[in-house]
This record gives sequence, structure tokens and C-alpha cells, in this order.
Amino acid sequence: MEAFELTPPDWTQSAVHAAEFCCPACRSSSKEAKRVWVNRRSPVYTEDHRRKWQEFYECQCGQIWWAWSSDRPPSELVNKERDLPPPRFFNPFDDL
Repeated sequence: MEAFELTPPDWTQSAVHAAEFCCPACRSSSKEAKRVWVNRRSPVYTEDHRRKWQEFYECQCGQIWWAWSSDRPPSELVNKERDLPPPRFFNPFDDL
């Protein structure tokens, strides 16, 4: 998979830094990108000692852009209510 190759693909060379986490030309989200590459060889450390990476995207419109992984908006899947039954706790006295 190209996204996690160690060396950058040639198409990343013309990337522009996006001020927001979307294509700077057409404002499409990263989910709509044709290709992705994450620069995991050179993480940058923030003031609170967290790592962030450059994420490169080739948009459907042809624009090549990059943004910091820390600027990516939170996933809509994170806060969804999970449809799981409540946990069943073991009680040794239930069968008495």
C-alpha cells in the first residue's frame, strides 16, 4: 500500500500546505482523495510531547496537498453510540 511506503512517492513533490484539513483548491475532504501518503519517517513533536506527521493527499480535482495529522478533524465514528447490550456481570449467587 502506497500510504505507508518509507520513501515519498514522486507525486508528493508538488504538494502545497493546506491551511484547513481539506483540498485548498476545491475544499474536498481527505476521504475523497485519490491517493494518500503519510510521512511516518519524520514525525514532529509538539509542546505536549505528542507526535504529528505530514499527510499528503492527491485530490480528485488534481490538487496535491498536505496537512499535519494533528489538524485532522475528529472522526464522526468516535462519538457514535454503540449498540451493544449492557455487560453481564458475574454473580456467583444468581443460581442459588
